[in-house]
Amino acid sequence: METKSENRCFGGVQGVYSHASEACGGEMTFGLFLPEMAKDMEVPVLWYLSGLTCTHENAMTKAGAQAWAAEAGVALVFPDTSPRGEGVADDEAYDLGKGAGFYVNATEDPWAPHFRMWDYVAEELPALIGQEFSLDMERQAITGHSMGGHGALTLAMSLPGRFRSVSAFAPIANPTQSDWGRKQLGAYLGADESKWAAHDSTLLMRETGFDGPVLIDQGGSDQFLHLLNPEALAEAMAAKRQAGSFRIQPGYDHSYFFVSSFMEEHIAFHAEALYA
Repeated sequence: METKSENRCFGGVQGVYSHASEACGGEMTFGLFLPEMAKDMEVPVLWYLSGLTCTHENAMTKAGAQAWAAEAGVALVFPDTSPRGEGVADDEAYDLGKGAGFYVNATEDPWAPHFRMWDYVAEELPALIGQEFSLDMERQAITGHSMGGHGALTLAMSLPGRFRSVSAFAPIANPTQSDWGRKQLGAYLGADESKWAAHDSTLLMRETGFDGPVLIDQGGSDQFLHLLNPEALAEAMAAKRQAGSFRIQPGYDHSYFFVSSFMEEHIAFHAEALYA
């Protein structure tokens, strides 16, 4: 692992690190915020998964999360959204290829050799940070925005017992029924739609739900509502009687202005579960 940068931040340290990834077949970069109390004890972990076109850096610099994480005594992990570098397949469209890994393990060419973001986020990166930093990996929670909200919800429901809580900002809630989903899942996983279901949070909610509290915030003026399908996930949560909240925030769009407006509440929500 190589340290790219470390900056003092709200009493703690905001670092950026890179490492050779076996899962993704190349160098991967991630951000990690450690609150000051990590000097003296292992602290719980909140994962933040970013959306389309983002790197590890977007939420790290725009979400305003570190102040609230420092106060709550929670570490923040900001993984990248896809593999990168020479030899990694890409597409001219912004919503496929680099910056658009969709948190799945690709099985189709040309994506399969590098696009294994599920294994990276679920297995490889947790093992690395648990070994290298003062983190309590028995206490984890996860959140994300848009494509990252999709990733957070699907990981949380597919890995029972891993995460104590899950939240999402404007998640791609029903990708098997959306152009933000069908295109990517077809490209990465192939034409057999039965393989897509494991990566649709609405379908997972209907089938299994989540074994902890859920918090969803969706902007009422989101310019991508027709692609996100929030009503499908809300209906699935109600039908499953899922413990949690699905909130429509009037006037908010899809931007990081929306995310940063409710970040304090999301971190407090996760801190309550992590320190219960």
